[in-house]
Amino acid sequence: MTLAPLPRLIVEPLVRNALLEDLGLAGDVTSTAVIPATHRSRVAMVTRQPGVIAGLDASELAFQLVDPAIVMTRHVPDGTKVEVGDVIATIEGPSRGLLTAERTALNFLGHLSGIASVTGGIVEAIAGTKASIVCTRKTTPGLRALEKYAIRAGGGMNHRFALYDAVLIKDNHVAIAGGVVEAIRRAKASVGHMVKIQVEVDTLEQLREAMAEGVDAVLLDNMTPDQLRAAVDIVAGRAITEASGRITPATAAAIAASGVDLISAGWLTHSAPTLDIGLDWKAAA
Repeated sequence: MTLAPLPRLIVEPLVRNALLEDLGLAGDVTSTAVIPATHRSRVAMVTRQPGVIAGLDASELAFQLVDPAIVMTRHVPDGTKVEVGDVIATIEGPSRGLLTAERTALNFLGHLSGIASVTGGIVEAIAGTKASIVCTRKTTPGLRALEKYAIRAGGGMNHRFALYDAVLIKDNHVAIAGGVVEAIRRAKASVGHMVKIQVEVDTLEQLREAMAEGVDAVLLDNMTPDQLRAAVDIVAGRAITEASGRITPATAAAIAASGVDLISAGWLTHSAPTLDIGLDWKAAA
């Protein structure tokens, strides 16, 4: 699958806001005071631990927005598996700008690479099955587009992006509507024919009710591998099956082996550790 970059018009406002948060009204008072304006440097962006890279566009933009004279040369693309000590990129330009943008650039790159790395680990854990890993809406406010991009960089797929692009009837919708059947019927009466409908079910009986009404996808929540196999048999290819809940690298293989189409995990975006990446000063440019 080709990893298409995010449009700059999406990435740039996020990077600008992050830089403004750091620079405030006075700018980088340390670098201005300590580093001569004419000094130039060359630095290497180096991995401190193995993982999968994501977020190079945001990282490069941080440097360019601080000082357009800074040039970043990438040595690997997003989606690349890296080992300790690999050089991801080299950056050259005015030293003040390099130091000013450094933390923002590394924050984006480390955070997004962390998401790509844990996603890649789950993808490897279920290799050989038909299941795909997908993310959820449990993302950092304001960073959803970037975090979902990082999921793709790690070999995963995206679920819905927001509340507007698909119907997902969750347990509270079901409870308030008065049951699975009523919730599905209301959804079908409200949305257009192009909008997909998915319903979350906790039991096989709820699943049978959903299938009798007809839906595009079912979210099988917190089911055991045995229950998931039974659910796949009940669906019999009539809808997309998605397993969710208690998904870890240790449990993913057994869940995937049940025959489900998708496995979703919110922790890929809300709890992924940052990948440790640093800037090593090389020499004056």
